Amino acid sequence: MLSAITLGNMRIAYLDCFSGISGDMFLGAILDAGVSPQIFHDAIASLDLEARLEIRPVMRSGISATKSDVIGPDGPDLPIEEFLKQPGARPHEHSHTHHENATDEAGRHDHPQIHSHSHGRGLAQIRAIIARAAISESAKATAIRIFETLGAAEAKIHNQPIEQVHFHEVGAVDALADIVCAAVGSEALGVDEFYCSPLNVGGGTVQCAHGTLPLPAPATVEILRGVPIYSAGPPKELVTPTGAAIVRVLVHEFSAMPAMQVERAGYGAGSRDLPGHPNVLRITVGEATSSGLTNSTFPQDQVTILEANLDDLSPQIIGYVIEKALEQGALDAFALPIQMKKSRPAVLFTLITKPEDAERFATLLLAETSTLGVRRRDEQRYVLPRRWQEVSTPWGTIRIKIAELDGRIVNAAPEFEDCRKLAEQHNVPLKQVMQAALAAWEIQKT
Repeated sequence: MLSAITLGNMRIAYLDCFSGISGDMFLGAILDAGVSPQIFHDAIASLDLEARLEIRPVMRSGISATKSDVIGPDGPDLPIEEFLKQPGARPHEHSHTHHENATDEAGRHDHPQIHSHSHGRGLAQIRAIIARAAISESAKATAIRIFETLGAAEAKIHNQPIEQVHFHEVGAVDALADIVCAAVGSEALGVDEFYCSPLNVGGGTVQCAHGTLPLPAPATVEILRGVPIYSAGPPKELVTPTGAAIVRVLVHEFSAMPAMQVERAGYGAGSRDLPGHPNVLRITVGEATSSGLTNSTFPQDQVTILEANLDDLSPQIIGYVIEKALEQGALDAFALPIQMKKSRPAVLFTLITKPEDAERFATLLLAETSTLGVRRRDEQRYVLPRRWQEVSTPWGTIRIKIAELDGRIVNAAPEFEDCRKLAEQHNVPLKQVMQAALAAWEIQKT
C-alpha cells in the first residue's frame, strides 16, 4: 500500500498487532497510553444503555497491560458452561457470523458464547443511539463509519442491503460501547495519523449457526481485504470483526513502524494469558521524524524480498525465470554472482514483490529453479511519485515516465518498450528514438 508520510511536526500512533486486535484491546492500549478513563465513562453514560466500563491492570506473559471490559445491564457475558448453571437459564444462540464471542483470545472469550440479551439492532437504530450521545460530531462520524464498515461486510456475506443487516454480537451493548469509546479515545489521543503493523489473525476454527468455519471469521476477512495479514501463534481468533473495523477506519497505512520519536506507549490486554504468547496490543505514540530528510514528503511502501542461492542451475534457466517473473508482475528480479562453501560459484537469485504476491512468486522459484528453499523478508522502501506524459516523435507516440520530489521533477525517462517497438517497426536505431523522445519532452515541458 503506497502512501506519503509528511515528516516533521506530525504526531502519529503506531499499532503493533502481533497478537491481533479487538475492541477492548484497543481501549486498553489507549488508556494505558494516557487517555483519561473519565472520557470513556462519560461517553458510555451518554449512550443511555445501562452499561459501565471496568478497567484494571493485568499481566500477560510478564507484560503489564490494561484490561477494559464493558459491563452491560445483564452483567458480563458468560461462557456457555457458566450460563447454563444459572437458575432458569434459557440460552439463545445467535445466527450471526460475527465472532466477537467465539474463540476470541484477543478480546473477551475463548469458547462459544450464549447470551441473554435481545436480538440485534439495525444500522438505523445504532446511528440514532450514537447521534444522541454526548460526544463530538467527529467522534460520532468515526463511530458510525466503524459500524457501517461492519454492516457492509455483513451485507456482502449475506447478500442483502446494508440497512437490512441486524447486528447481533456487534450490536450488543459491549460492542456499541467499545466502538464509541474507540472513536472518542482515538480523538483524545491527539494524533494526526494512525499506522498499523500487518495483523496476526490467529487460526483454527469457530463454531457458529452456519457450522464450523475456519478463522478468521468471514466478516473479518471481508473487512480486511487489501490489508496485510498473517497467521501465527495459538490457533485462536486474534482479530475480531470489531477490531478489524476499527483499524480499517482509523489507520492511514499498514506498514512497518515509521520513523518516530517515541513519547509514550501503552498495552491493551486480551482476556487470557497465553503461554509463550504476549496477548496484548501495543500502541506507540510520538512525533514523526525525518531520519535526516528534513521537511520532505517521501512516499513509502512495503515490499517482500525473496532470495535463493543457486549453484546447479543453467544460466539459460535463470534468465528464463527472471523474464517469467517480470512478466507475471514482479517488481524486480535479478541474479548476482556469489561464492558458496567449498569455493563453489553460484548466483544469488532475488525477487522483489508486493507482500500479497509473495507466496505466488515463492511457488514460481520452487517450481522453476533447483532451490529447495526460499528466504523471505519484508522491507520498507522510499518511492518517488511517478506520472506519465506522452510526447510525439517522427515515428509515433512515446510515454515519458516522470518522477518528482517535493513537487520538483528529478527524473524523466522514455518508456523503453515504447521506444523499442517503434525502433523495430521503423528500422531505426533504438538510441535515436530514445533521444528524440527526450528532446520532444524537453520542448513540451517548456
